[in-house]
Parts: sequence; structure tokens; C-alpha cells
Amino acid sequence: MKMTDRRTFLKRTAAVGALAAISDMDSLFAQEAGAPAASGIPDLVAVRNGTRAEMVRKAVETLGGMQAFVKPGQTVVIKPNIGWNKAPEFGANTHPETVATLVELCRQAGAKEVRVFDHCCHNGAYEGSGVKEAVEKAGGVMVDGGNESQYVQTENPKARKFTSAKVHKAVLEADVYITCPPLKHHSGSEMTACMKNVMGTVWDRGAMHKNDLHQCIADAVYFRKPDLCVLDAYMPMVRNGPVGKDTNDLVERKTLLASRDIVAIDAAGAALLNKAGKIRHVQLGEEMGLGTADLSRLHIRRISMA
Repeated sequence: MKMTDRRTFLKRTAAVGALAAISDMDSLFAQEAGAPAASGIPDLVAVRNGTRAEMVRKAVETLGGMQAFVKPGQTVVIKPNIGWNKAPEFGANTHPETVATLVELCRQAGAKEVRVFDHCCHNGAYEGSGVKEAVEKAGGVMVDGGNESQYVQTENPKARKFTSAKVHKAVLEADVYITCPPLKHHSGSEMTACMKNVMGTVWDRGAMHKNDLHQCIADAVYFRKPDLCVLDAYMPMVRNGPVGKDTNDLVERKTLLASRDIVAIDAAGAALLNKAGKIRHVQLGEEMGLGTADLSRLHIRRISMA
């Protein structure tokens, strides 16, 4: 076999393996949706086959509109995953379009200020990810996540292990807190989604890795639970996370999930990665009263924009 043919074969084999590693939306939500709440607002919204901006707007609208979360004059903090100095097409960070659309919706709802930050792993991640430019064009403000002086020592009485940590004051002080990571594989925690995204709000992430990572992820949610969770599964990274090697690690699914329930949205994300019931911090989240991991108990609204 020629070298070029071998490379083509390996790429095709990798693509097939990646497709097998991620669930189809139809099979994920094949079960009967739970009964709607009296308000008619679903527990979880799953949107597919639109642009990122279209799906964010539709998901938030289905949850009652951004005005259900943000009141005029309030300060909002949005926490994407911007850990890595990699361009958007590699899927290591939240896509700039997703973040910018949330900023726009918050501003339209009357937010006084919309702050965006992450505790990055790479220098230059704000710029290299494209998030900084997109956020500022949308009227948001990027906040420094790499300065220890911006973190406040905070007790966590409901935690089992991660009982105290320095938490970014933007999260502690905001009127509204929105988390919006991409869905991807992670070598340490098995999955990055909304619960794992909380790690970027604390200063000493190393302490979490050393002291039962899954339990610490669940514990950290109690520092402050997000008011709105958005999970970008447009191009999930199915292997080599959290950074990825190249675009062959991604699978196009044109999907976005949104919920008030951080455990429910991560349970759905796990199912998309064919890991339903297998992500320990998600199961711990339900056990600790942070949300619902059993999708059959939820009212799920499925929307296709095609």
C-alpha cells in the first residue's frame, strides 16, 4: 500500500470510529418525554440542524426567553470554555458564535453589563480562540481569569471533599450566571460539559485533580449553580480531549442543548457521547441534589430547524 493510500485509509478508519463513538439524537431522545411543568417550560431543550446562533436563540426562547433569566439593569457573567489557544475549527473551546449570541441576548434583555471569562490553560487563549473579538463586538466585556487577586476564598459547606477554594469574584458577584462549554472528550474526567466547566471558575484546579476529580467537580457546582446551562454539541470532540490533535477528532452533529438543570444537561451530553450513566460526576451530581440525571424523568423539548 502506498504511503498516501495508507494515510487516506487511516483517516477514513478514524472517521468511522469517531462516528461510532457518538450517539444519534433520535436514539438519545427516543423515550417518551416527561410531562411538562405547569408553566409549559421544558426541563431540557435539544435543538439541531441550525447555525449555532439560530440554535442558541431557539433554545433560550423555548426556555422562556432571556428575559426569564436576565432582568434590566442586572450584571451577567458568562463562563465559556476558553482554556486553549486554538482556533475555533479545532473544537477545543466554546465557539465564538455561541458565546457572542448569548452576549447579544443578554444585552437585548437589558443587562447592564455582560462579563465573560475563563481560567485559561494556554496564554493567548482569549485571542486565539476568537472569543475575545466576538464578545467585544457583541457588547460584552472580557474579564481577566488569570489573576489570583480576582479570586475570593469561599467556603463550600455542602461539599464532600472540595470544601473551600478561591472562586472568581465575577461568578460570586453577578446577578446571573451562564455556563456554555462545548461537548468534548476529556482524558481525566471522561467528558467536558457544564459541570466540568465549573473548574474554570476556581483558582487551584490542581487541588481538584489530586483529590478525587469527579467528586470535586460535583462539589464545585455548589459554590454557585448556573442559572442557565448551554452545551454546544455542534462539533463534539470524541477523542484526544481536552485539547484534541486535529479536526479528525470532531464529529459534526449540529446540536445544542439548554437547561436550567446542570445535571440533566450533562446527562444528555453523556448520552450523546454514548456514555449514558457512565460519567461519575454526573451521577454524583444527582446523588447530591444538584439536578436530575435520569432523562426519562424530564420533560424534553426536541426541535429540528431543518
